[in-house]
Amino acid sequence: MNENHLLAEGFEAHRGHLRAVAYRMLGSLSEADDAVQEAWLRLSRSDTAAVENLGGWLTTVVGRVCLDMLRSRTARREEPLGVHLPDPVISGETG
Repeated sequence: MNENHLLAEGFEAHRGHLRAVAYRMLGSLSEADDAVQEAWLRLSRSDTAAVENLGGWLTTVVGRVCLDMLRSRTARREEPLGVHLPDPVISGETG
């Protein structure tokens, strides 16, 4: 297997966790997906030879991407028109 395939498998194994972290920080599923996608792009462009804990590295990257997104909201002075509630999360799990 080539290195990109291994990175993709590792990333997919952590995708759910990364999306959950991004959603908790941003309150929007679409923005969370954008943050996770940006983390993939950064991973694919990085030299990962020294990365010992891929999950920790990805969580750090997603956190930083989310913080950048929140800062850009403030810089553009975005304010919701009404009361903003987080996007609902629908889960097929019972229990």
